[in-house]
Amino acid sequence: MNLFYAAFIPGLQNIIADVIKERLTDVKIHRLLDGAVLFETSAGYDTLNFFCFNNIFAVISVMDHKDCGIIPACDFRSTDGGNPKTALEKHIKSTVKNNAAGEVICKNSKKIHTFRIVVSAENIPSAIDEKLRTDAENYISRSSGLKVNRSLPDTEFWFLFRNEKEQNSFSVFMKRLTLRPSWEKTLHKGELPPPLAWTLCRLARLVHSDTVLDPFCGYGSIPDAALKHFHINKFYACDNDKESALYTAERFKKRKKGDFVFYDGDFSKLPLLIGEKSVDAVITDPPWGEYCEINKGLFYKEMFGVFGKLLKESGRAVLLCANNDDFLNEVPAFFTLESRIPILLSGRKAVIITMYV
Repeated sequence: MNLFYAAFIPGLQNIIADVIKERLTDVKIHRLLDGAVLFETSAGYDTLNFFCFNNIFAVISVMDHKDCGIIPACDFRSTDGGNPKTALEKHIKSTVKNNAAGEVICKNSKKIHTFRIVVSAENIPSAIDEKLRTDAENYISRSSGLKVNRSLPDTEFWFLFRNEKEQNSFSVFMKRLTLRPSWEKTLHKGELPPPLAWTLCRLARLVHSDTVLDPFCGYGSIPDAALKHFHINKFYACDNDKESALYTAERFKKRKKGDFVFYDGDFSKLPLLIGEKSVDAVITDPPWGEYCEINKGLFYKEMFGVFGKLLKESGRAVLLCANNDDFLNEVPAFFTLESRIPILLSGRKAVIITMYV
């Protein structure tokens, strides 16, 4: 069996649990946390094929710091309470002392030559004794044959500490399987992370025959997820921002199936352009008023009016907005609110609203 630790957008834990159980018939979820999950399965990393995670790690060992019995690779137990630095250093010492390397450390592709150690307490980089760090680096290097590179490594080994209110504190020693820069460094301003775009599409319960609309598509994260992973019939996208419109038009111009149509202009014209009652689902991240000033009351009223004209009978809408009541106060009576899911997006409070006609 393989043990994995996966990070995701905080607030989505119930959705993540459903996805994992749906995809993996033999899965055992050891810990379901706000923004992370620790799960066990016979499936290998190459077959997981998840699009809802920010990063996935192969777990080498778990140290339970209040002895609640999570399956560890070695017999780690501790009674130090919840002191992050003490807990992390104890885990590192135990790893080196007990020869806890295992197959995860040793098994690397031919492209992996270097590594570094990352120490994190409550998602914040943690300083540890330098000699202890060096001892751990030497141990991993001897076990794996990899060389230390603290600047630009091919892979990372993490010692991570979590102190949960409803569950006992624990630390994890693991190898990062997805190595990419943070979304903040790679995405345009206001662009949705791909895992969130995928999640919005899932919440819309898309099927192959659906026609979908994003009237505020920005840089195209939602249409990309819908077309790539849900293989829908047609996607209409619209945006009146010149920079993002140019980017999105270029992003999808090579599609030859005719399943993507982009309109560069104001969303209020969409009923005339694509026809009323022609859309099965609206999935969008409408303006929050952060990058451009909007009259929220008038804007939301017009937006929902357009949605009402475009959506078919029993059509669905999934929207991401700021976590406040301004949005919900403008929802017209012909919509039925289905769910309200608070999340944390790049440190900002947001909410996913699902509703149907």
